[in-house]
Parts: sequence; C-alpha cells; structure tokens
Amino acid sequence: MTKMKSHSGAKKRFRFSATGKAKRKHSHKNHILTKKNADRVRRLRGTTVVSTPDQKHIELMLPYGGR
Repeated sequence: MTKMKSHSGAKKRFRFSATGKAKRKHSHKNHILTKKNADRVRRLRGTTVVSTPDQKHIELMLPYGGR
C-alpha cells in the first residue's frame, strides 16, 4: 500500500508538542497593526493549543506528525 500524503497547508500551519497536542499561531497579527493596541498585539505572540474538536481533523490531515 502506498504512503498517505500529508495536507500541505496543514504542514505549514501546525506543529505537534511532545505530548501530541497540535499547536498553532494566533490569528490577526499579520497586518493593520497600527490600530491594534500594544496589549492586544502582545497577547497574540507565541503559540496556543488547538481546540479538542479540531485536534482530530489535524491528526487526519497530518498522518505522520507534520514531517
């Protein structure tokens, strides 16, 4: 049987933690930052864990862990 293909868009957007949870970046931090106050932009730094229902979909899109 052939290997399954990973979803190319998901490969670029998600990473997995050591415990297997999917991590993602925060949205709304690419442009038009002048009208967003500094506290809001600071909160959007770093990564966060994906919600539980979405976790299942990401695991299906990335059968080999996003490698």
